[in-house]
Amino acid sequence: MEQENLQGKERRRNVLQEIWEHPLYAEAYRQLQEAEQGRKFCCHSAEHFLDVARIAYIQNLEEGLGIRREVLYTAALLHDIGKALQYKERIPHEIASAEIAGTILNDLGDEFSKEEKAAILQAIRGHRSSRNGQTDLERLLYESDKKSRLCFICPVEAECNWEQAKKNMEVDR
Repeated sequence: MEQENLQGKERRRNVLQEIWEHPLYAEAYRQLQEAEQGRKFCCHSAEHFLDVARIAYIQNLEEGLGIRREVLYTAALLHDIGKALQYKERIPHEIASAEIAGTILNDLGDEFSKEEKAAILQAIRGHRSSRNGQTDLERLLYESDKKSRLCFICPVEAECNWEQAKKNMEVDR
């Protein structure tokens, strides 16, 4: 009987795992980890991507914005994935990340609507600064990216070239 129940249930698509396993993502992530070996400042690891996602999702819930979890997590997983291209080819990482993300989003088929894909790409391109007129997703990605960094306990914070206003200098959610 239990066997029948398991077979009768449809397995829910795990789009986040599909992104993680996408060959383009996997290669960009590998290059990023290689490029940041020995880096003393904040690195761009899976932990960072997931911290950004979780913080954004919590803020989304607290503010009652209604952004789909998969949209938030996808934007967070992809927002810095082009950072190795910034190191190697001096392409701003928000541009490189959006380009990689666009290919991956297209490969995911109909998981995201056209509007959601556009919103994810806009948020990735806009995640490095705060500005008037940001979408909620852009703002959440920007704020969560900053909050994910523990500047207040970083041993090299004084050497960091981030603007003081962007540094996370206090314990917060």
